[in-house]
Amino acid sequence: MTQSVFRLPVWFSPSLVAGMQRGIEKEGLRMQPDGYAAKTFHPAKLGSKLTHPYITTDYSENLLELITDPMPSIKQALDMLRDLHVLVHRSLENNELMWPLSMPCMSSDTDSDIPLADYGSSNIGKLKTLYRSGLGVRYGRKMQTIAGLHYNLSIGDDLFAAWHKAAGTGSFGDFKNDKYLALIRNFKRLTPLVLYLLGASPAVCGTFVSGRNHTLKPLGGTCSYHEPDGTSLRMGKLGYTNSVQENLDIRYNQLDEYIAGLQAAIGTPYADFERIGVDDADGNPIQINSHILQIENEYYSPIRPKQTTKAGETPTAALAARGIAYVEFRAIDLDPYSDIGIETSTACFLEVLALYCLLTDSPYLMPDEEKRLSQNIDTVVNYGRRQGITITTKTGEVCLHDWIVHHLSQMQVIADAFDAHHGSNDYRSALAMMQGKATNPEFTLSAQIIADSYRVGGTWALGKLLAQKHQAELLGHALSREDEAKFDAIAQQSLAKQAELEAADDIEFAQYLQAYR
Repeated sequence: MTQSVFRLPVWFSPSLVAGMQRGIEKEGLRMQPDGYAAKTFHPAKLGSKLTHPYITTDYSENLLELITDPMPSIKQALDMLRDLHVLVHRSLENNELMWPLSMPCMSSDTDSDIPLADYGSSNIGKLKTLYRSGLGVRYGRKMQTIAGLHYNLSIGDDLFAAWHKAAGTGSFGDFKNDKYLALIRNFKRLTPLVLYLLGASPAVCGTFVSGRNHTLKPLGGTCSYHEPDGTSLRMGKLGYTNSVQENLDIRYNQLDEYIAGLQAAIGTPYADFERIGVDDADGNPIQINSHILQIENEYYSPIRPKQTTKAGETPTAALAARGIAYVEFRAIDLDPYSDIGIETSTACFLEVLALYCLLTDSPYLMPDEEKRLSQNIDTVVNYGRRQGITITTKTGEVCLHDWIVHHLSQMQVIADAFDAHHGSNDYRSALAMMQGKATNPEFTLSAQIIADSYRVGGTWALGKLLAQKHQAELLGHALSREDEAKFDAIAQQSLAKQAELEAADDIEFAQYLQAYR
């Protein structure tokens, strides 16, 4: 990824963006009116969290995950996400709210008070709960209650076909995989830009850091702590990362190399996890195994190559069999000012960024550069809005804000192409908004959150205020009669499907588990 002027390739035309599909996975904690995380079970009206295709839970029983279908337009994806939020808010009881920030609301200091998501008595359900138990004994449950948003994006085959024809090399499947991996490598290089522009977790409730070593500063006279120039604590040492995985040699240069790296981590025991043990003193399992990764999903990365899995198929088996179908952008904090956690402008910008990453030169990413990128992320997480802050590129130190301005200016022709195809100004407007944030740090979400937290009396007070506002908006949102009937039927079908799974098991869980040990 060079500093030279970016130009669209000669084979490219705006119509080639037509085949793009996007889907969203959005996590969010249910909270009690007093600001503490909810201790209630998943709302029964929402059906089975094991088998519902759109509404499930992530780590804990109170951490909802809402999943849209892949959609041909941003508007359709966001409309479906809003419908799912409406369903959730209609099902909440005991005056519960949805906490709008990525870093969790107030929680107990005792790990066992954070309830693991319970997926029922089927073997697959028990395995999902055991995986979460393993995350808890390895890293602590509190870290697992952090919420984020995943933006899934597939590029249409028309675009890859035009590019492949112009390049004239190799099989189409290999070509497509290589280009998706090139996109991923460049996104990793540009992750600091994403954290600066979209980071929205510069502060935490005091309970989150209770008993932990940290350098955060008190936020005024409130019970919150913050990094004054921070952007996304979620993506830093206090967030959804861990030191165990820092030395994993998982590369994104070739698909078979990536798959082999992941599979090696799943099959390699780790001494600290062996000391924990796979079972407790009574012989009850507490983690799936003692390997570096229990399963593939445990690997934390700001972006992943993905392929839709079939029943019983692992993510790497799906990739090996059918190649990369889409990429999952994971370095995205919830936007607390949006009732659904993401604005149209953010979605437009992510798509411009994706195409920029895809079409820009992308050399192989080797361990020395990975280390430098990790240091850059750490810098931006903690000090991204500090005037004059620098990051390190292959040509030396550069001013972060100048570097961001440069890349955003390069993206202009891509925003123009999107708007030319869609007959809109949405993508150019989104890019202009990001350019304003690049030159004015006070316009960023992270700066706005800190300023508003000071104004209203802390992060908890801000979160509750926004949660109440969003709930009122969403409860005023009408679903069509057809959609209500459809979602009711899906909830009932999910309960029936879970019951079928539980009835179909023909081996004990202990025997089932051996395949993973």
